[in-house]
Amino acid sequence: MNALDFSPLFRSAIGFDRMARLVETARAAAEGPSYPPYNIEKTGEDSYVLTMAVAGFGPDDIEVTAHDNTLTVAGKAAPPAPQDNGRVLYRGIAGRAFERRFVLADHIVIEGAQLEHGLLHVALRRQVPEALKPRRIAIQAGNAPRVLENAPQAQAA
Repeated sequence: MNALDFSPLFRSAIGFDRMARLVETARAAAEGPSYPPYNIEKTGEDSYVLTMAVAGFGPDDIEVTAHDNTLTVAGKAAPPAPQDNGRVLYRGIAGRAFERRFVLADHIVIEGAQLEHGLLHVALRRQVPEALKPRRIAIQAGNAPRVLENAPQAQAA
C-alpha cells in the first residue's frame, strides 16, 4: 500500500485537509473495483459527460445521487433469472450490484442522466456563481477628483 503522509503539509498549512481527502479518495478509487467500466469526456469549455457501461440494468435499477461534491452511481442487482433448463451455456454479462463514486470539483452540477443502449450518460456542467467569476473593473480617465470612502478629510486652513 502506498499511503501518502501529509503531516509535513499540515504543520505549516491551514485548510488543506480537503486536498488530502481528495488525494486519498483518488488513490482508493484506483485500487477499487473496475466494474462497471466508464469514460469521462469533456464536451465543452465547462461541460462533461460520464458514460458507464451498464448492460442488463434498467432505469429503475440504477440510482444517481450527488452529495457534498461526490457523485455516486449505484446499480442494484437484477433478481436472479429462473433456471434456463440448460439453455445458457455461458453467462458473461455481469448483472451484479455495483457502486461507483466520483469526486466533483466545486460548482459542478448534474444536468441529467440518460440510459440508452446499455450505456448510462450523466451530463455535468461547471456553473460558477456570478459573485465568484472574475470581473473587469472600469478605469476612469481625466482630472476627476478621486474620492475614497473612509479616508480622513483634509481640514481647510
